[in-house]
Amino acid sequence: MTKKVGVAILGLGVVGGGTYETLVSHHDFYLATQQVDITVEAVLDKNLERLRSLKVADEIIANSIEEVIANPNVDIVIETIGGIGVAKDFVTKALREGKTVVTSNKELICKYSHELEKIARHNHCGLYYEASCVGGVPIIRTLLDGVQANHIQRMMGIVNGTTNYILTKMANEGADYQEVLKEAQKLGYAEADPTADVDGFDSTYKLSILSSMAFHTKIPYTKIFREGISKIDTCDIAYGKEIGYTLKLLAIGKRNENAVEVRVHPTFIPSSHPLASVNDSFNAVYMTGDAVDDVMLYGRGAGALPTASAVVSDVIYAATHSEIRYSTFKNNATAETNVKFISDFTSAYYMRLSVEDKAGVLAKITGIFAKNNVSIVEITQRMDKVEEGRLPLIIITHQTKENSVKSAVAKINASGIATVESLIRVEA
Repeated sequence: MTKKVGVAILGLGVVGGGTYETLVSHHDFYLATQQVDITVEAVLDKNLERLRSLKVADEIIANSIEEVIANPNVDIVIETIGGIGVAKDFVTKALREGKTVVTSNKELICKYSHELEKIARHNHCGLYYEASCVGGVPIIRTLLDGVQANHIQRMMGIVNGTTNYILTKMANEGADYQEVLKEAQKLGYAEADPTADVDGFDSTYKLSILSSMAFHTKIPYTKIFREGISKIDTCDIAYGKEIGYTLKLLAIGKRNENAVEVRVHPTFIPSSHPLASVNDSFNAVYMTGDAVDDVMLYGRGAGALPTASAVVSDVIYAATHSEIRYSTFKNNATAETNVKFISDFTSAYYMRLSVEDKAGVLAKITGIFAKNNVSIVEITQRMDKVEEGRLPLIIITHQTKENSVKSAVAKINASGIATVESLIRVEA
């Protein structure tokens, strides 16, 4: 039996425009394969030129959110505005009116899903957000309906296309960070203000959402260690490559009983690792479950049509499932009191030091490491890079506590004999 479903789209930018085009062009396909007759009943966007370019009919152009939610033909409201200002206000109003909401807004879901879900529950409507994380890659549906038989023990993800594009170009072409960033901005991969991407905020929001779902407990973004890529030097990428490592900005989540470790930072991984081959603007999430073992999802992490694919998948899911799905955990503003967050986490480390080229320096440095319980796997003196009496010293450590490494780095920098120029964490 065919079900008729009317949708409204708030914001017809890149994602909203792609969603509109997908719904219109695939209407008959969804009718034939899913038995849902999905029609766009309203759109809300101030950019009339954009509406004309998409050939949006005048009769479905709304003038206000009130007009949209008052429309009896609108069952599902799609929010693709972005940000947490107008978008939060519009989504809240739609949910209070009993309209199911589908959104691609990771910042909104990360920061306010606890408020919005409470409203949705009270008004017996849905709140779906597959498109908020990793573009067209169906990671949220996989967590809900694919690997739910497992305790997820670990996830590592390349979840930001902009930073992955920048690091890929730096690795392949030897270009410096600022040069590649400017190129990414010209191509539209990076915003004029790239802070959200390059400083790791975007990845942090996504990790908050995904780790909460994977570990079935609230992971506020404020609990996530965050470090961006703006200080990455091309020479470190090259040195890492020589010893078998590839650099990626990773979102990492681990859980062991009630202890949770969540962090976003540049990470060296073995070049043989599946994530190492994820290049350019592609994204991937690699997770480990206690029954399924390792699983990796890979695909386009952004873009009009890939993200629209995720948006429309939620629309179809909401239209074809009478039972509404909510969070599998207590979705509060804060974490549960019984969950311990590990800040002094354990990792291996890559370090590049600038040291004086004279006898006794290496012994003093290794002595500082030993006093701070940092064990060294490998030391390489780059004699081919001596400049003005100093040379690069490349060090790889064993698994070590974060605080121990930071203590050793501080003491080395204060010693006057060496300077730690770069510190990058290493994951297997």
